Amino acid sequence: MLAEYPAFLRAYDILFQGEEDVRSETFVQRRERLAVLIDASQPTRFDLSPLVPFSSWEELERLRTNPPDPVIEGVMIKRLDSVYQAGRAKGPWFKWKRKPFNADAVLIYAQRGHGKRSSYYSDFTFGVWTVGATGDVLVPVGKAYFGFTDAELEILDRYVRNNTIERFGPVRALRAEPDHGFVVEVAFEGIARSSRHKSGIAMRFPRISRLRQDKLPRDADRLATLLAMID
Repeated sequence: MLAEYPAFLRAYDILFQGEEDVRSETFVQRRERLAVLIDASQPTRFDLSPLVPFSSWEELERLRTNPPDPVIEGVMIKRLDSVYQAGRAKGPWFKWKRKPFNADAVLIYAQRGHGKRSSYYSDFTFGVWTVGATGDVLVPVGKAYFGFTDAELEILDRYVRNNTIERFGPVRALRAEPDHGFVVEVAFEGIARSSRHKSGIAMRFPRISRLRQDKLPRDADRLATLLAMID
């Protein structure tokens, strides 16, 4: 596997050079250091993330919406004079992602979360409809554990506790029928075919973006719709 899929690293920033802490330098200064370091590295294993030149916000919006490489999720905007800050710094840096794809899916499994959410069921597996041997069945298409508010988590946790039909260790199977179940709107950055998953697809960065308590499970999306997004 190492020979067939060698590791490759794309560099975006540099925090230390040797033992020198360079986080207090500007982005321009750090970028110059990084460029020298990458130029001296093996090109088959390392490269430098390209800068995106633009002359207007409209031009940047076009690049964000239709990037030259379809796997690019958006653009990262950084002030040239910004220092490196830990955490989710707001102001000097801004992540401007492409608009996500959306699909309505049905919750079918749940697990407890971790840390502050360890007492809640906050990790969910969701599915969409496809044709089975005896009619329509739900097939899992992804998992998500964020995107909802604390108030929405209370609603989701309550549903899990009141609608568990089976238990498999830490996993709870949920009641999910055409006229009874919980529908959520799932946002995701991309979708691709996958032989590893029963549904044949894999979502990129799925998250629960909205609780669709106004919908019945029968109104959720179908696997054919998601496959059409790929095709």
